[in-house]
Amino acid sequence: MTWVAGVDGCRAGWVVVLLEIRRSRPRAFDVLVCRRWDEVLTLRHRPTIIAVDIPIGLLDQPEPGGRCCDQAARRMLGERAGSVFSPPARAHLRATNYQQVRFKGLSIQAFGILPKIREVDRVMTPGVQSVVHEAHPELAFRALTGQPMRHNKKSPIGRLERLGALKRWFPQVPAEFHASLRRFKRRNVAPDDLLDAYALAWTGSRLLHKRATCLPPHPSRDRRGLRMEIWY
Repeated sequence: MTWVAGVDGCRAGWVVVLLEIRRSRPRAFDVLVCRRWDEVLTLRHRPTIIAVDIPIGLLDQPEPGGRCCDQAARRMLGERAGSVFSPPARAHLRATNYQQVRFKGLSIQAFGILPKIREVDRVMTPGVQSVVHEAHPELAFRALTGQPMRHNKKSPIGRLERLGALKRWFPQVPAEFHASLRRFKRRNVAPDDLLDAYALAWTGSRLLHKRATCLPPHPSRDRRGLRMEIWY
């Protein structure tokens, strides 16, 4: 029995979609919320692969457009390019006030997830990166349908669009999604958080079977030896 996980940040911490894979096919889902990243790494069903929407591998200093992988992802996503934030340079990880980094290339959206970036970066090593892979849900949805999503993920029509994309992969996903959504309070887990986690679980299954694509194909490493890459 093999498990892969798709993980997305949410207000309560991290929403995790665990996917059981038997004989190369997805079999069952388990959805849970972890308050801390450390809990994701020590789940009872220990995932062989974890695909997470969080930057892994950081520049020493900010550069226009961010890392090469960020720039490549935006080119692929077209109108959805705005969903790819340039992560902070490692020198700015300790910022506690946006004014500290406002004029250093960090968007307010990226600053909003700074605590989660710190949480993951604290435990990342090149060895851990063989299990924990940076991924992006909008790239997953693009791969599922052959084109970027047309609608914002927070809108009702955007939610239906993404559910339709996921249904191509696993027909039970819409029912699983609605059942999981009923379990969590909206102030803790938003519908788009959960949809993203399902899409990341799909990327995790592709990584497991060596069918996933890496941006860029030959990523560079940061000063800690972490690859700066995004999978889908």
